Amino acid sequence: MDDNTIFSHLPQDILHQIFTRLSLQQVVICRSVSKHLYSALSSPSFTHLLATTSPFPLLALRPPHRHHPLPPSPLLHLFDPISHKWLRFPLNFLPFPSAHPIASAAGLLYLWADSGSPDGNKSLVVCNPLALRYKTLPQLGSAWSKHGSVLVDSVDNRVIVLNELALLYYSNIKNMWLKFSSNLPAKPRSPVLINKSIIALCDVGSPWRSQWKLFICSLKSLQTSQMWNCLERCEWGDVFDILKRPRLLKGVGDVVLMIGGLKSSFSLNASCSTILILKLDLGKLEWGEAGRMPGEMFRCFQESSKFKVFGGGNRVCFSGKRVGRLALWEAGEDGKEEWRWIDGVPGNGDGLYRGFLFDARLDAEP
Repeated sequence: MDDNTIFSHLPQDILHQIFTRLSLQQVVICRSVSKHLYSALSSPSFTHLLATTSPFPLLALRPPHRHHPLPPSPLLHLFDPISHKWLRFPLNFLPFPSAHPIASAAGLLYLWADSGSPDGNKSLVVCNPLALRYKTLPQLGSAWSKHGSVLVDSVDNRVIVLNELALLYYSNIKNMWLKFSSNLPAKPRSPVLINKSIIALCDVGSPWRSQWKLFICSLKSLQTSQMWNCLERCEWGDVFDILKRPRLLKGVGDVVLMIGGLKSSFSLNASCSTILILKLDLGKLEWGEAGRMPGEMFRCFQESSKFKVFGGGNRVCFSGKRVGRLALWEAGEDGKEEWRWIDGVPGNGDGLYRGFLFDARLDAEP
């Protein structure tokens, strides 16, 4: 399109105000219309304004397990809970045979990518799929990509890979991985990184009966004494016994969400009456109920042998085998909860979808 359009004659601040009223996806489309619009809508002043006035929280789907073949033109499938639409961001700007998105923070997407080396090692790649920019972190052994949990946050693009025995911490200054002993009592389940601490669930029970405990360790302790503390209070009572196969998600601020099936009794193979969302305020160390799946919605999951949970903040998604769609829990600022279905989910075999939050931003730099 010819750059000699009405937009080329408008003052830049007026142009910016016009386009901040569009969604981020629409802005990305408009940038490809002309050179003038690309320059105006890629400027630091506009991307900063857009980030502060037009939040774009998305729910991203992870591809199937890494042993499944990926399509030749990889796509990141995202759901916009505000417009209730599915979006697709192409990832073919990445020069790797395959890439598996796994996490996000501050507008940046983290992926496991094939390095192409004969030993099968993987590399963690951080990119901004809107700005088409990426950075490859130093290579890791294939065992880390198969068994390690990747934790990221917005503080200096902090990246941690954690398993039962060890922890890798990426140093931006040294551009290398620093390795520390983990010393957890069991394999960490759904660890979360909140502020300067890692919190994880561990099953310290027997092969016949699970016993879940919450463990916490500050990043400073991990790099010195590697001391994990069991986070428990006598006033919590049986909070870890009422949920079947609990898992953690990061909530809003200093809040941890714990989600699982609500047991109907304390018997060994107790059935579940619904799915419960609990919240732990780390400042007050108090538990409260955040959400409870409605009965008619839970009946769809009751017949499923497995279900997965992803999201965080004030949005949590649930998928189950043969359910065919996602259940979404949202909490408003007034504390009211809302449950709704998400239809039209891209095909994924058994329907056990996994994912993470993705706050898309044009100005995020890898």
